[in-house]
Amino acid sequence: MEYLWDQSVQRPSFPALREDTETEVLVIGGGMAGVLCAYRLEQAGVPYLLAEAKEIGGGVTKGTTAVLTAQHDALYTDLIAKFGVQKAKQYLDANLWAVRKFQELAKVYPCDFEIEPSFMYTRADPGKLKQEVRTVNRLGYPAEFQEKTRLPFPVSGAVCYPDMGQFHPLKFLYGIAKGLNIYEHTFVSRLKGGFAETPNGTIRAKKIIVATHFPFLNRRGLYPAKLYQMRSFVVALAGAPDLHGTYVDTAQGGIYFRNYKNLLLVGGGDHRTGSKGGGFPAVHRFVRQYFPRAEEKYVWATQDCMSLDDVPYIGQYSPATPDLLVTTGFNEWGMTSSMVAAAVLTDRILGNSSRFADVFSPQRTMLRKQLWVNFGTTIADMALPVTKRCSHLGCALKWNRAEHTWDCPCHGSRFDYHGRLIDNPAMRDSKVE
Repeated sequence: MEYLWDQSVQRPSFPALREDTETEVLVIGGGMAGVLCAYRLEQAGVPYLLAEAKEIGGGVTKGTTAVLTAQHDALYTDLIAKFGVQKAKQYLDANLWAVRKFQELAKVYPCDFEIEPSFMYTRADPGKLKQEVRTVNRLGYPAEFQEKTRLPFPVSGAVCYPDMGQFHPLKFLYGIAKGLNIYEHTFVSRLKGGFAETPNGTIRAKKIIVATHFPFLNRRGLYPAKLYQMRSFVVALAGAPDLHGTYVDTAQGGIYFRNYKNLLLVGGGDHRTGSKGGGFPAVHRFVRQYFPRAEEKYVWATQDCMSLDDVPYIGQYSPATPDLLVTTGFNEWGMTSSMVAAAVLTDRILGNSSRFADVFSPQRTMLRKQLWVNFGTTIADMALPVTKRCSHLGCALKWNRAEHTWDCPCHGSRFDYHGRLIDNPAMRDSKVE
């Protein structure tokens, strides 16, 4: 796979931790969420340290399509049904604020930021989208229903959010990371109390933020039950049209789009990690049908943590750990969620109240349909009579023919052909040979 975003960018480098140290706040994880937490702590004058196991931006962040919008897969009509009007508006306002914050910071850290409308479209009955427009208007945002778009096929309807955005994620991340107190190649293998163990030293911290995509502590917070992971597949095409906006299909496994300079990014084929689904073949079939003359320049897959109720978990890791915080479960919308997480978590550390915090609380109810799906998947996988097992919680690994990896359908850990760890929550390699 060849990622678009790590081409022609100068990656900053940071030292590895070589000795025991202490700090006020430890941030674990150097993706967009972790780096933004570090940036806000720096701005607030709070002593901190960010520990990244490999290199900043080298995980899920480099696989994002970097769309900045408050229009997420979760319809606000559904959010009101789950959480009520007040929390649905919190979620909307938080993500609208995040878009504007990226726009503001992009003036300082050049990252090819562009204002574009975002669209959620359907080729089926548009009734739900018409209702969605009424709901979002009631929440105070001027969403619009449209029957025509620039897509190369007819739609029955689309919800448009004007003045959303898109950017180059690594240009932004590398720019904002310069001068921050970051240690790369510093793998946190264990947390005990206020101590974090790494291969070359122990970090003592009063507060700890776990921003590792999937939380790695299994005994607290029940995150293996709260989360599952999805694979999504993207190609970048030259010779395809400029669609003048970002687009996502409401259908399960539908196709999504955005442009970057002279390229059109086309993604889709989503399926649960470790299971079968559309994958790259679904995206390639679509490209052959609608962009037959386009040339494929880059192709990659990415992985997203999905929550039980379509809202991220941002806040206290568990009821018993007041000084341990977490951000996870971004549901394919990691960029605005990262900005929101940095604001909510740093406000908490500073002792400030956050107007966004309530809706994202990790302590909200787990009694959602997806919980039973997660349990069923895990139980069925655990019962398989195979020897190739995930080093996380022992689920049976599945061979991914398309990407030549061993994938865990329970919690989404991934390993290469030889069992070397690629994606967490696993913390070590698995025996597959």
